Order: sequence, then structure tokens, then C-alpha cells
Amino acid sequence: MDRLDGKLTLVTGAAGGIGSAVVRRFLAEGARVAGLDLDAEAVARNAGELADPKRLLPLTCDITEPEQVEAAVARTVAEFGGLNTLCNTAGGSSQRDGRVSEAPLEEFWRVIGVDLFGTVLSCRFGLPELIKAGGGSVVNLTSMTALMAIPERDFYSAAKGGVAAMTRAMALSYAPDNIRVNAIAPGTTLSPRVAARAQTERAKKVAERHLLGVLDPVDVANMAVFLASEESRRITGQVYSVDSGVTIN
Repeated sequence: MDRLDGKLTLVTGAAGGIGSAVVRRFLAEGARVAGLDLDAEAVARNAGELADPKRLLPLTCDITEPEQVEAAVARTVAEFGGLNTLCNTAGGSSQRDGRVSEAPLEEFWRVIGVDLFGTVLSCRFGLPELIKAGGGSVVNLTSMTALMAIPERDFYSAAKGGVAAMTRAMALSYAPDNIRVNAIAPGTTLSPRVAARAQTERAKKVAERHLLGVLDPVDVANMAVFLASEESRRITGQVYSVDSGVTIN
């Protein structure tokens, strides 16, 4: 399959459940992928048999550190000769989140740093390279929490709501540069981190509202392939729910 043949891509959070699924799907569709994560070895390990060193560039990067993100983008461009796709999957909620009057403030700054500021940094340093390439696609990961109320996820909702709003704003700002910017809002997705707390009563109640069952990471990765490909060439500023119907239930 070659839906992304020749695409030069950068994926953040590339060792995580959704991130590693995106990396595998992008590689399977013919892209070259720079995978950024705190654990670069895990990026390659999770790519499995697709970890061709000619097409996969695992990079250690703290997505909350501007200098590291800038260096990772520069390394990607030096290795690939350019960049035309950004997929920002780094992030995730934690059990420390809760009601705004009770959850620790450290958790607010953690999730804002990784989910929102990390997306800002990837776009800040990556978008100029997409402009140089004549255009491209940005795929951001937001969440069902940006579209519906989930109890005791106040800080995560704030961060992911910010990603959704920024996606629409960037779509308008960068359309003259032939860059489309879209987001995916997944429902509960059984990454290893989420699966570890799937048996809590709160998680069970949310899972029951997924009409077709909870998601596997590849379900999100499949949408990322579409948004990165030329199949979506006239789509921008949209937030796509890949959520098994939870936001209508």
C-alpha cells in the first residue's frame, strides 16, 4: 500500500499506544517517519519488522522542551531532506486529574505542558518546514473530552480543548501556505496505559457508552493516515470524532 508514498513525516509520542500505531501505519503506507519520544529505543522496538533504518528515524525528545523539539525537527529535515507532515500524538491523562478545586496543580501544568504546549512546539518548529516544502498536513490529537463532559478530567479537558481550538485557528492561518490542519478526537483507546486502569468503575461506565466497543490504537492511526494523505486535500480545520459513538450517547 502506498497512500503516503514519499511523505516525509514527524510523529510525536511515537512510542505510545496511539503513537506507535501511527508510526506503523505510516511506514506501511510508504512514508518516512521521524518518531519522537522520551524513549527512542521503544519507538524502533514498537515499529517491529517495519523499523527499516532507511525509513524510520527514532529520536529522543522531550516534547515540552523547545530546544529539543527544534533540534529534532532540524535533524529530521537533515536526514529526510524536508518535512511535509506533522502528527502530534504526545500526551495523555492520568489518575491524578480530577475536579478543578481538588486535583493537584502539578497535574494541570503536566498535562498542559505535554498535550498543549508540546503540540505548540511541534507546530512552531515544524510548520516553517512544511511551508518550505510547499505545503502539507498537520494532524493533532485531541480527545472526546474536548467535545463532551467527562467527570474528574478537568485539567485534561482544558488541554485537549485547547488543542481543538488551536487546530481550527491554525487551519485558517496556514491555508495560504497550502497547509491543512485537522484533529482527531478519540474515544477510550486501549493503549497499554489506558488498559491498565480499564477495570476501574469510572472507566467501565465510560466504556459502556461506546456503541461499537472501545477503540484499538490502530482505529485512530487509520484516521491519521487519511488526514496525512492526499485523500484529505480539501479538508482543514476539522475535529474528527473517532469514538465509537460515545459523543452521541
